[in-house]
Amino acid sequence: MTTFTREEIIHLGDLARIALTDEEITRMQSELNVIADAIDSVQEAATADVEPTANPVPLETYLRPDVPVTPLPQSEVLAAAPATADGMFVAPQILGEE
Repeated sequence: MTTFTREEIIHLGDLARIALTDEEITRMQSELNVIADAIDSVQEAATADVEPTANPVPLETYLRPDVPVTPLPQSEVLAAAPATADGMFVAPQILGEE
């Protein structure tokens, strides 16, 4: 069973450049120990006769047939837009001047 000591939590906080309070250190120690216990229990369940797999269900890619179609005329598309200019959509500026 892996357990994280208080000193290890403080060291991890230092490595991450995070100032941890005593309460946070205690909480983090408890949470990391629960995670480590969960990992240990999963490792116990894995056996040598079980093949590793990324996905238990085989994945297949289903693609629709690529059938060319005639696109809508530009005038029809632009007619549905709230604002247009010079044959293009007009959208509000979201970024500042560069």
